Amino acid sequence: MANPIQFINQTRSEIAKITWPTRREVMLTTVMVFIMAALTSVFFALVDLLIRSGLQGLLSIFG
Repeated sequence: MANPIQFINQTRSEIAKITWPTRREVMLTTVMVFIMAALTSVFFALVDLLIRSGLQGLLSIFG
């Protein structure tokens, strides 16, 4: 276990190595997340509709 002063110094040196994203990168990433979430929700809605239609068709044949 390192001494607390040494630990704090090592932590500060590691934090100094961090490269933070720019505002443009954050905005672009956020927009991409929303686009992917929308595409995923549309995909699963279509799959749900297809499965529901298939099941209703099967139940109407056998029911």
